[in-house]
Amino acid sequence: MMAPKSQPASRKERGQTKDHPESLLLEAAWEVRERAVATYSGFKVGAALLTEDGRIYTGCNIENSTYGLTVCAERVAIFKALSEGAGPFVKIAVVTESPRLTPPCGSCRQLLWEFCGDIEILMANRQGRQRRVRLSKLFPEPFEKSFFRPNDK
Repeated sequence: MMAPKSQPASRKERGQTKDHPESLLLEAAWEVRERAVATYSGFKVGAALLTEDGRIYTGCNIENSTYGLTVCAERVAIFKALSEGAGPFVKIAVVTESPRLTPPCGSCRQLLWEFCGDIEILMANRQGRQRRVRLSKLFPEPFEKSFFRPNDK
């Protein structure tokens, strides 16, 4: 359980360890999934993003009645991490109850590529299935900054 906001979380609570077992990453993703706001679809997703120095940033999907303003779990985790100055990133876990393992959507793939590069993605479900894949396999031809001319900002 995370420490109250008034107290900084301990290194263990923030997942700050060099030897970081995947079980802790998955546990964090499952825990945050319970806080998903999936009022309309009922499809709850949890994500846990691991930094190179062992910190974990979590996110859950948050739906809105317009759907266009819905934010995916992976994006919430990325935004939280970036807003805290975290990075570089080495792995993200994505968990759902779906019998089929659920990869990040197209928008999340684009943001993952932009801010995490060819990150390892660990997908898991409650049936015990897991799959590890590099983002480049799911997103083989990303649009990225290399397309811009050097003088364009």
